[in-house]
Amino acid sequence: MKASKHPVTGITYDTGALILAQKLGSDIWPFHRRTVEREVTPVVPAPVLAQAWRGGPQVNLARFLSGCAIEPFVEIDARDVGRLLRNAGVSDIVDAAVVLSAAKRGDAIVTSDPNDIRKLAEVLGARVSIHAV
Repeated sequence: MKASKHPVTGITYDTGALILAQKLGSDIWPFHRRTVEREVTPVVPAPVLAQAWRGGPQVNLARFLSGCAIEPFVEIDARDVGRLLRNAGVSDIVDAAVVLSAAKRGDAIVTSDPNDIRKLAEVLGARVSIHAV
């Protein structure tokens, strides 16, 4: 993972991080372990969980999520996401939810899609650190 460019108060995971978590040997596990050991609780916005969760035996992902906070997604969030998507000219609801979620706390974003995340953050005017996985 690439180093942070800005001071970080927390971590927000996108779907790529959760998909990697299902693979026990991936680089996300040591990063996650260090984060939790520093008493930082990573945040997973509810749309991210919806995109990654397929039910059935996702044992590694379930274990990974046990160290995370699942952030609810309510009507005001949906409206904010819609506005951000319009302003950015993109359509990925989950990426926009991740950027809005992280920006309100000053979190770094752990993502497999840094280009789209960066574009959304720029349009929002948010300075967020992006860690590519």
